[in-house]
Amino acid sequence: MIVVRVPFLWVSGMALFPFVLVRTKEPDAVLLHHERIHLRQQLELGIIPFYVWYLLEYLVRRWQFGAHYDAYRNISFEREAFENEHDLTYWKTRKWYGFLAYVR
Repeated sequence: MIVVRVPFLWVSGMALFPFVLVRTKEPDAVLLHHERIHLRQQLELGIIPFYVWYLLEYLVRRWQFGAHYDAYRNISFEREAFENEHDLTYWKTRKWYGFLAYVR
């Protein structure tokens, strides 16, 4: 994981394998862990398939829930990352394709 500060980033953090782009100079451990989970997801699927799936699932969730934030929080990749971001050892014990347990 290579952390790169991008002060004009529109979100707190973003994973783009092998980089984690962050807005602040000193990102907290939870944010970095959340993004590390996304890096593992990208490693499993490949970067382009990950983002294609992410976009398609976002569109489905946006149609399903209406609001942007609700759609975003219900993407399977985000559900896994948010549910496990406080367990800082999760990425070490996570099973491959662990996000599949969060698809609904």
